Amino acid sequence: MLRKIIYPLILIALAYLLLVDDDAKVIITGIAIFLIGMTFMEDGFKLFSGGILEKVLSKTTNNIPKAIFTGFLSTSIVQSSSLISVVIISFLSAGLISLSGAIGVIFGSNIGSTTTAWIVSSFGMEIKIAAFAFPMIIFGVIFRFSDNKSYKGLGNVLLGLGFVFLGISYMKEGFDTLKNGIDLSQFAIEGNLGILIYILIGLLATVVIQSSAATMALIITALMTNQILYINALELAIGANIGTTVTAVVAAISSNANGKRLAVAHFIFNITTAIIAIAFLYQLADLVSVLASKIGILEDNYAMKLALFHTIFNIIGVLLVSPFTYKLESFLATLFKDEKTSKLKAKFLDDIVISVPDAAIEAIKNETIHLYENSVEVISHALYLHRHNYLGSHDISLVVKNSNAQINIDINEFYSSKIKSLYGEIIHFSVLAQENMDNDYKNKIYSYKLASKDIVEAIKNIRDLHKNIIFYLKSDNSFIKEEYNYLRTNIAKTINTINDLKNDKDDVKAFKNLEILEYEIMQLGDLHNEKIDTLIRKNQITSTMATSLINDSTYTHSISKNLIDVARILWIDDKK
Repeated sequence: MLRKIIYPLILIALAYLLLVDDDAKVIITGIAIFLIGMTFMEDGFKLFSGGILEKVLSKTTNNIPKAIFTGFLSTSIVQSSSLISVVIISFLSAGLISLSGAIGVIFGSNIGSTTTAWIVSSFGMEIKIAAFAFPMIIFGVIFRFSDNKSYKGLGNVLLGLGFVFLGISYMKEGFDTLKNGIDLSQFAIEGNLGILIYILIGLLATVVIQSSAATMALIITALMTNQILYINALELAIGANIGTTVTAVVAAISSNANGKRLAVAHFIFNITTAIIAIAFLYQLADLVSVLASKIGILEDNYAMKLALFHTIFNIIGVLLVSPFTYKLESFLATLFKDEKTSKLKAKFLDDIVISVPDAAIEAIKNETIHLYENSVEVISHALYLHRHNYLGSHDISLVVKNSNAQINIDINEFYSSKIKSLYGEIIHFSVLAQENMDNDYKNKIYSYKLASKDIVEAIKNIRDLHKNIIFYLKSDNSFIKEEYNYLRTNIAKTINTINDLKNDKDDVKAFKNLEILEYEIMQLGDLHNEKIDTLIRKNQITSTMATSLINDSTYTHSISKNLIDVARILWIDDKK
């Protein structure tokens, strides 16, 4: 509600400022062009990287130091901490990385985001930055119209860089012109009050602009044109860092539990870092001066000293907070109970995952496994079995024979209200996710959709088989009871073999076991039909019993075959 009120007020104030002040118009135009550039760069790297970014992030976050370095490097390259955050939350939701690994990446990303300040301060001082912008924009437009995905991504990256440089040029020009009419540095405020005011200005600017990179570019260009004092610029930078946290928290309100947890981690890190920077502001400023002289930064090059300050206090924050990452992970795990905790609701299919192909694929796979696990539980109960009794058993037929106690389960209701809805969510999510994927990804999604369909078919078949299991296990005819125990054993053995298969790390052995299982299912079907013929000839079962048994034998074979096909897709094909 508050946002609905504030947002129009900001727009009205902005419109008024654009009408009455030409210098402000140039500066604001520079900010807008800069933000467009950041958006183009983000979109470009999604296309241009060809999934490399996602693969690197998913494979280099197994310990905290690697996660921090990966976050730093990836953010430095793509120049978008928001893109890294989206990928990380997607991977976290899909189960590709741990919460501690994601926190480590966010820590590193904070350091990586300081490279924007280095770029702006380095290019903006002596070089006519607009001269670089125009060729980039021209070639960016040319590449963007290419049919090749990589070229199109490169075009977006070049366009983004061009607009970023052009935006910086506009901001610098605006401040240069503004100084002819008014010198903002004369309004500088010293002391603790000045620290508080400038931190607040930096915070509000970042919240309004929704980009700490743009805020830092604005601060640096104002500093380069002497519109603000160096010490005030340091205070503004601290405020921008806090502002990033506010925007992350606001964005996480509508996110899933993992997104909220990462936002809290981000908040804790940035607030801790800000407190340290504020408490030791002047000492850090002195440290910057010492280090600047050591690495060749001129005494009066305040823009690059600001960039150095920005990097130093983020590194200090990482050094102080990262040793407590695992404790922070334990704390965060207790927050924001995920709405998708029910076994019968989608656990991995979040909208944020759709935009990251590797995460989307993993989410669909994990959700299909989730569907399988729930279905196996229902199938077991329909057979009057509990999984913990027969999984891993050396004599499943004996377990089945001794498990005749009825388990209350309404398969029709479960299928209609639970399985169908989860299956529908998987299909819906898959269709949306594959829209911008290449053929390899689409083929993989298609295989997972087939696996989901096989699971649903198995539930339909057990629903029909269950009716006769209820009836004939109560029969006085020992022969028909034995045959239905045989059918129950057949399915239980299939589930048990698949359970061993998915937990077996020996890929070759797993593949052979699956082939053996499939062969045995085919053989057992033929042998069972011969046995039914013998029972009929000897009048040991009635014709009605025989008809039911023949039909149910077909259902049993289909259930086992469906489950084997699912196992091949989920635990064999992915390992090849």
